[in-house]
Amino acid sequence: MKLTKKSHACVRLEKDGRTLVIDPGAFSEEDAAVGAEAVLITHEHMDHFDESRLRAALEANPGAEIWTLKAVAEKVSAAFPGRVHTVGHGDTFTAAGFDVQVHGELHAVIHPDIPRITNVGYLIDGGKVFHPGDALTVPGRPVETLMLPVMAPWNKIAEVIDYVRELKPQRAYDIHDALLTDLARPVYDHQIGALGGAEHLRLTPGDSADV
Repeated sequence: MKLTKKSHACVRLEKDGRTLVIDPGAFSEEDAAVGAEAVLITHEHMDHFDESRLRAALEANPGAEIWTLKAVAEKVSAAFPGRVHTVGHGDTFTAAGFDVQVHGELHAVIHPDIPRITNVGYLIDGGKVFHPGDALTVPGRPVETLMLPVMAPWNKIAEVIDYVRELKPQRAYDIHDALLTDLARPVYDHQIGALGGAEHLRLTPGDSADV
């Protein structure tokens, strides 16, 4: 499977000539989901869900469909009738030839005064790739490639390191990094790489790797 990093939390997965995109939000490229056969959205925050990017993808491919949780599905079902599927924790489905399992229910705590919203993660092809969205969800099965949210208003680096330790992936690629300046990246690279216990990697937006 080919993994391509797009800006912030968005990734593209390609296999057997088919493409799946996760979280093409407002911090990602305008065409981040164009060419996808399936788009998965983890939650409703604008840096993960942007209707204009979904519209670009669905207009470019009349067969493209969306899988997401109820809060997002309610916002876009009318705009894309018959092409939006609602999923939740424990569900399994096939999208663009990828087997997908849904894990998690709630967004990580930003602050106790801010109500928590729903959030799901997607485990792809039995653990080849796991994208947790905005939560440090443990899927309860081995993960080969973890898409690791490294910098957000809701996390700190100690939690990120402990998350890698708990999941024990073969490798972890940075996502949720649009707020991380280039000056700080070497600090994150060193600390996560030295303490996480897994290979820690970073792709520049537009770069790809085989996983």
